[in-house]
Amino acid sequence: MPKPLTLIVAALLVLAGCSNSSGITTPVTTSSPAVGGANELLTRLSLTGKSAQEIIETLDQDTRTRPLPLRASVRPDEVILSDETSQASLPIVGDRAFYLAIAPFMIKTHECFHHSLATCQGELVSKPVQVRIVDSAGVVLVDAERTTYTNGFVSFWLPRNITGTITVAADGRTGSVPFATNSDSPTCLTTLKMT
Repeated sequence: MPKPLTLIVAALLVLAGCSNSSGITTPVTTSSPAVGGANELLTRLSLTGKSAQEIIETLDQDTRTRPLPLRASVRPDEVILSDETSQASLPIVGDRAFYLAIAPFMIKTHECFHHSLATCQGELVSKPVQVRIVDSAGVVLVDAERTTYTNGFVSFWLPRNITGTITVAADGRTGSVPFATNSDSPTCLTTLKMT
């Protein structure tokens, strides 16, 4: 018979999905102090020695079907990881230090604010897309063909505190949306519909 804590964690993972537009996510916690700590958590997740940026890229590009067996939320300035026993928060630093995950869609999308590396699932899986990201001063930050990950997202490291426009094209369809990389901006963009 499954242990009660295992059932609770499984239920939270199924219900969690992406974080909602209010930016609220519920980390997996227990009523007792975390066992082991952050280093043990990173070891269990095979992420020891990786920077926040490397952890984010590794988990976002993980080819396993969602949900993954952990919690991982990308915030504007940190990534928060947790499992049944521990939580870790790693700061995101650097010049291009705002991680923006984009899930372009044609038919179906979902609400999201803070990108969940473990549960977010976009419509277009492993799909070649042309992405152009231009800031409000007209500087082209990205103009490249990429392939969406198994989770239906394609993601980019962008400079902090800018605004601009993202355009994605695929299969003769195109869509554009504005974006911002401020301290209160979403790290998950699921509103880019291609028509």
